[in-house]
Amino acid sequence: MKDVTKLGNIADIYDGPHATPKKIENGKYFLSISSLDNGSLDLSKSAFISDKDFIKWTKRVQPQKGDLLFSYETRLGEAALMPDNLQACLGRRMGLLRPKKDKVIPQYLLFAYLSPEFQKVIRKNTIKGATVDRIALNELGNFPIYIPDLKTQQSIATVLSALDKKIALNKQINARLEEMAKTLYDYWFVQFDFPDADGEPYKSSGGEMVFDETLKREIPKGWEVKNLGEHISIKRGISYKSNEIKDTGIPFINLNSFYLDGKFKFEGTKFFTGKTKNDDFISSGDLLIAVTDVTRNADIIGKAFILPDLFNASPVMSCDVAKISSSELNNFYLERLFNSDSYHEYIKYFASGTLVLHLDIKGISWFDTYIPPKILLDKFEDFCRDIHLRIVETEKQNYRLTQLRDFLLPMLMNGQVSVAE
Repeated sequence: MKDVTKLGNIADIYDGPHATPKKIENGKYFLSISSLDNGSLDLSKSAFISDKDFIKWTKRVQPQKGDLLFSYETRLGEAALMPDNLQACLGRRMGLLRPKKDKVIPQYLLFAYLSPEFQKVIRKNTIKGATVDRIALNELGNFPIYIPDLKTQQSIATVLSALDKKIALNKQINARLEEMAKTLYDYWFVQFDFPDADGEPYKSSGGEMVFDETLKREIPKGWEVKNLGEHISIKRGISYKSNEIKDTGIPFINLNSFYLDGKFKFEGTKFFTGKTKNDDFISSGDLLIAVTDVTRNADIIGKAFILPDLFNASPVMSCDVAKISSSELNNFYLERLFNSDSYHEYIKYFASGTLVLHLDIKGISWFDTYIPPKILLDKFEDFCRDIHLRIVETEKQNYRLTQLRDFLLPMLMNGQVSVAE
């Protein structure tokens, strides 16, 4: 293909310090590779550091507007552009490409980096490790990438940016829907202001509360406290070999399917090609929980999501994931419980390991919790089911838009599709 050049010819390559500073509540951003989300930068998944540490961590390079941020260990292939008016430093396992403006437009460089062709280059040059995969930064500059003339770059970037704006809008809509479900859970099951018999908020209207010795707190009168294990069953996924994971096959739900907040991540789904049994398969609507973790702060372990109806075939799950089933507690309630701050602080103590954390699943069963009345759980399920279906439909639209974007990119690059002046 003409106009193919080496990445180092059109951008300078940097990485940050190979350490982690002390994190604080507010300050300058310490960017995380978890913030790289299919071409966008989600700052809610990054931390803050002090002004003193910021000077130290930006001594080598300080990200500026138009830099392409990328991961060179784990989450390979993820990238995003550095926005304007943001003071931040590179996190661990993160590098940046500083575009040479006379050779490449930053927005085009992002699309080229995320393109299927360049992703193949990344996979071809991936170094497999015992715990994490990586790319060698000293070789990155030799990776081939398609860079046409600046006018063509601008035309391509304009078309694809329009699709990205719609994808971003859909994500904002889903974030608001998620917040609605979370707010209702907190209102009903944390603050105990669910509607009473008169439709009034229970606790705020003087509903009777009783002190529970097990939980060491007040709960609504009549609510039982039990081990979660009395109400759920747990089934782990299958073991696998790395050579059984391909780009086609049976959809494979693994640790990469989880965002840090527990939500399902469709992008980057891999496929299983090994042997399966009938009971290995899972279905949309199943509740899945992460039972291993490679993040430094156990961000993902114990988090859960309800599997959306996004696949054309029934998936299987890896041994890093477990399925939670219950005939008494609905999945929408359990999903919110498992992703609550209080539960996550509890379950982290049952995780052990040096580089990879493994969860002792007995900790899930031993969790003491109150059991709300079925009529209240049913009302919550009805509310959340509608939200879930709307989120899934938006996710499907984003999937189609992403597929269109990825289809158009190589077509635009090789001239099969041209952009009207």
